[in-house]
Amino acid sequence: MRVPVKRILEVLEQTYPGAKCALDHRNPFELLVATILSAQCTDERVNLVTGPLFAKFPTAEDFARLSPEELEPYIQSCGLYKTKSKNIVSACRVLVEEYGGQVPESREALQALPGVGRKTASVVLSNAFGVPAIAVDTHVFRVANRLGLADATTPEETERQLMKRIPKAKWSAAHHWLIHHGRQICSARSPGCDRCPLAPYCRFARERSRGEGLTQGRRPQRSRAGAGGTTEG
Repeated sequence: MRVPVKRILEVLEQTYPGAKCALDHRNPFELLVATILSAQCTDERVNLVTGPLFAKFPTAEDFARLSPEELEPYIQSCGLYKTKSKNIVSACRVLVEEYGGQVPESREALQALPGVGRKTASVVLSNAFGVPAIAVDTHVFRVANRLGLADATTPEETERQLMKRIPKAKWSAAHHWLIHHGRQICSARSPGCDRCPLAPYCRFARERSRGEGLTQGRRPQRSRAGAGGTTEG
């Protein structure tokens, strides 16, 4: 059965018209740090941490003066705090030394920063600089493959397939629609297919109604693209 991509996007847009990045930020630098912190952590938890964190350390220069050990207590509740502390401090030192404390606007430069993989770079490019991008987190991967917008085993291949099927002008918006749908209806363990507006177009819903689909659906293979990005929540 052919996947009705245009109709799926229309329904997503109608269902989540105000969908946007859930990480609180006021500038590209804050978004970069918040996205690094969001790896294997909920956006809600990150937002609780970044409010007081950025009040105390508002610039890349402030972070660059810290040691990773000095940063750890402020971000401990986000998990993986030792690795994240090292990456954030190291990334901020690069920002200060090479970019005058500003976040670069190119994917290549972003992904060269410690702790920044393709997903994190996509989040920053899309939300801070308005560059069309699709960041594939666990929600985007799950929903895209359940709907049939992608048929892939890795986030990287899922991204490539989505970029081919979705018009470039809608990449960033579609990223947010898919995340919201994954959080609100198409959850990993108990998807709400019975109340899903996309059920008539969804491969997973059809298979599940016939007893053929697995409740959790496909899980992504471990990515080698680097850490970072909203992965849970």
